[in-house]
Amino acid sequence: MDANEILDYCLAKKGVTETFPFDNETLVMKVGTKIFLLMGLERQPLGINVKTDPEWSAELREQHPQITGAFHMNKTHWNSVSIDGLKRDLIFKLIDHSYDLVFKSLTKKVQSEINDFT
Repeated sequence: MDANEILDYCLAKKGVTETFPFDNETLVMKVGTKIFLLMGLERQPLGINVKTDPEWSAELREQHPQITGAFHMNKTHWNSVSIDGLKRDLIFKLIDHSYDLVFKSLTKKVQSEINDFT
């Protein structure tokens, strides 16, 4: 799996935008105005940061050495995920979960605007 595949997967979701607010190497994916994924484009191996339910985070970190608390972020809610060695389905599930958590945190008005737009 490569960065373009992750980017395309994210952009296919409703209300998603891509930005580079920090530098030219850290891609930030947002739904509405909130971040649901960060990806270091120069990082090797490729990795992403995703928001995850705290209980599931603990389970994921126990089961997969590629998943750790996200650097510079709230480690209770954010995980760094090294893509190498993880199944494609799990990566997509993590992205979906992060998107869903963030989408649900948006106001009902913003959720409605996103749903009505697409």
